[in-house]
Amino acid sequence: MAGNIVAETYRKGLQIAAIGLCLSAPAGVAQSETLADALVGAYNTSGLLDQNRALLRAADEDVAGAAAALKPVLNYTANLTRNFGDTRSISTFSGLASTNNLESTNASAGLIAELLLYDFGATQLGVEAAKETVLATRQQLISLEQQVLLRAVTAFLNVRSLTEFVALRRNNLNLLEQELRAAQDRFEVGEVTRTDVAQAESQLAEARSGLATAQGDLQQAIEEYRNVVGRTPGALVTPPSLPSFGSNVEAARSQALRVHPDLRAAQHAVAAAELNILRAEAAIKPTLSANGSLNVQENLGSSSYTNSGSVGLTLSGPIYQGGLIDSSIRRAIASRDAQRGNLFEVQKTISQNVGSTYAQLSAQRASLAASEERIRAARIAFNGVREEAQLGARTTLDVLDAEQELLDAETSRISAQANVYVAAYSVLQATGRLTAKDLGLGVQQYDPAAYYNLVKDAPVARSAQGAKLDRVLKSLQKN
Repeated sequence: MAGNIVAETYRKGLQIAAIGLCLSAPAGVAQSETLADALVGAYNTSGLLDQNRALLRAADEDVAGAAAALKPVLNYTANLTRNFGDTRSISTFSGLASTNNLESTNASAGLIAELLLYDFGATQLGVEAAKETVLATRQQLISLEQQVLLRAVTAFLNVRSLTEFVALRRNNLNLLEQELRAAQDRFEVGEVTRTDVAQAESQLAEARSGLATAQGDLQQAIEEYRNVVGRTPGALVTPPSLPSFGSNVEAARSQALRVHPDLRAAQHAVAAAELNILRAEAAIKPTLSANGSLNVQENLGSSSYTNSGSVGLTLSGPIYQGGLIDSSIRRAIASRDAQRGNLFEVQKTISQNVGSTYAQLSAQRASLAASEERIRAARIAFNGVREEAQLGARTTLDVLDAEQELLDAETSRISAQANVYVAAYSVLQATGRLTAKDLGLGVQQYDPAAYYNLVKDAPVARSAQGAKLDRVLKSLQKN
């Protein structure tokens, strides 16, 4: 009779566990949420992406500022002066004194124009350096996009895994509660000792602790998901098949060293530094500019006025500046060398990351296969120990230990499944292919060239292009 009680308890417990795992799956299509949904949410709501898009627009404006130096500069001046006072003089012949009033009001206005004609390319080099900085910033934005999307993948899988952990531990708790009741019933009829009951009570207390820990971990994962994706997770469905990428590590490494955004950003930074050296060297050479002015001056107390104008050419250049120019050249060279060193380190890091992520993926796949085998063996052992316990050949502790081993094996498989996905998407990031474009996400992708094309020629606010730019800015502020 006691053996039948144990068998029935475990059969019911396993049924409850199976039902619990089904309940942890998506409750319905309307409430389900896929990995792609999470990635779309992260892309659309990321404050980090918004911040760096704004930084990219600021870099675009640096190009406009540098290009403006090649255009004519027109300034105006206006002046209104009130003079007052008097002067007293004595005639040499008559000896009589006379006083003259000096009060007058003068108004003047003028226009001053200046145009850079030739500076041995120094200003144009500044424009080109700013363009390289823009290209580098664009690549940095892509790199940040990869980080945001990988964080979303990790957050999605963590919530889903921990949800399954909680379900497993809750079902395990229910199972152990039934086992404790069965042990107590058997103790009352003298089939087991008080030790068996105490062992069941100990396992139940440990299960409650494990459930509380899993629930706390799940709440933390939900908070991370809400932070990354921008909303509370719904019922997370099983992720799709792993993303496709080649199995040849060296081919992947070679591709990453050509297209990875971190590498491209470093290359553009080196190019900008090279241009800054040429720009610093050009500062030694003279500058030729044209200038002109128109002035009108009128005495408001009389009919006198003056109109004047001038045009001319100005050639200027440094003779001695205390070593400032030479220092600027050396500084530009040092900056170039630093960027070259950074490029070398980025190349090594990318190469290492490709190899490491492929190795991690291989290890996680092996871990998942081992977990499957562990579950198979643990289930066979659990069923065997349970049957032996019905015959009196095994103790309650033996059954509890076998059940715990099966629980640990199930937990290990859940972790391994999540780790395989994270490792696969880490491979995409390491090779520079974890972007909204590469993943085919259904989002309105940010076009980094759109704003640049509007501002690169430094339009004024009252032009047609300036009006279009103003509408774009207002739209960005609303978003």
